[in-house]
Amino acid sequence: MTTPRVTVVGLGPGPASHVTQATLDAISASHHRFVRTMRHPSVTLLGDCTSFDHLYESQPTFDDVYRAIVEELVAAARTHGEVLYAVPGSPLILESTVALLRADPRVEVVVVASMSFLDLAWNALGIDPVNEGVRVIDGHRFALQAADERGPLLVTQTHAGWVLSDIKLAHENAAGDEPVVILHHLGLPDERVIETTWSEMDRTIEADHLTSLYIPKLGSPVAGEMVKLHQLARTLREQCPWDQEQTHQSLIKHLLEETYEAIDALENLNEDDPSTDDALIEELGDLLYQVEFHATIAEQQGRFTMADIARTLHDKLVRRHPHVFGDATARTADDVVTTWDGVKQQERLSGTKKDEGVFTGVAKAAPALSYATKLQKRAAGVGFDWPDATGAYDKIVEESTELREAVSAGADPDTVSLELGDLLFSVVNLSRHLGVDAEGACVRRATNSDPI
Repeated sequence: MTTPRVTVVGLGPGPASHVTQATLDAISASHHRFVRTMRHPSVTLLGDCTSFDHLYESQPTFDDVYRAIVEELVAAARTHGEVLYAVPGSPLILESTVALLRADPRVEVVVVASMSFLDLAWNALGIDPVNEGVRVIDGHRFALQAADERGPLLVTQTHAGWVLSDIKLAHENAAGDEPVVILHHLGLPDERVIETTWSEMDRTIEADHLTSLYIPKLGSPVAGEMVKLHQLARTLREQCPWDQEQTHQSLIKHLLEETYEAIDALENLNEDDPSTDDALIEELGDLLYQVEFHATIAEQQGRFTMADIARTLHDKLVRRHPHVFGDATARTADDVVTTWDGVKQQERLSGTKKDEGVFTGVAKAAPALSYATKLQKRAAGVGFDWPDATGAYDKIVEESTELREAVSAGADPDTVSLELGDLLFSVVNLSRHLGVDAEGACVRRATNSDPI
């Protein structure tokens, strides 16, 4: 019995003029044609064909897509005896389906050599890749393949903004001004070769399947730990039943738990005992993963990515440190706090943060004492405050008396609760005037072994 055959051809880097005659001959001789994706400029050369685009929507991961394609091709080859399978570019450059087919004993695979995008890339860059020592790597595996590399690197599979964002995050030590070149639609009428920087690579163009990235040189090697973590979070989200069920809301309790555990590790940190670092490293890692988890969920929803979180934080910190990145002056830590609060106030008033009132933005989910401290601090910022601690002391006496009277009079529980809240609020006000963190003071007293 003759072994079923799959003939694999490449549609070249883009323009129909770059498709080889051998590929055209193979297409003409075939009766059953398949193509990995219709998203390619030269796909019209195939005529009547079946694409596997539907699998990209129905399968959870790229690996699942590739395996499903192979199964359908093997089944078709068994039915028809021989089929033609066309892929973008060259069948031998970053084509996982072809590698799987060649390793599959159920079919005979004939690969027709084709032109890849690499020749167009070297021409657009004006370099000899051998003399320059360029390494070609997969954008999906950048953190792993670029580890300890400084360049030059040609990064492929950069088909979406999130891929470029992941690449950017992989290099934690990048200064941001390192030059990179984006290669887009090479050989086509709308070809673009864009020279930009590391910090701007994911904001320069809307990347697609005909986009790649050239990195001439980096000042320090790529570490990639953050991207490996992001890839792990994405994998767990795709394959772990528990992770799949989680939402932003269901993770709130875990975020709080991990925050408290990190605080415990900080409280137990001993600068004279390096072994206490281990607990802090672990708890900070757990807290970091909560941020990563939320970013992964949002990325799947098409809302935002980890890169958006990092960029927003970076820009906010620069904006709130004008004494470092601007013309302001701050000689002491108190000066810095004053400057920070001033910038926050400007943000609320100018629209950088479009708050509706002076208390907008204070986290209501914070512990009660911390929440009260924040509210009082905001109120003090607009002039509603005692001039010193004396008024706060007097207010505690007043509220304590009112609470005692309410209890003695047999007031209902709601009234007693309200009066007790007034007293606690006054105590928090005093702690703020004394420069003592009310939340921390209460925790330390609660954990003290001495009797009350």
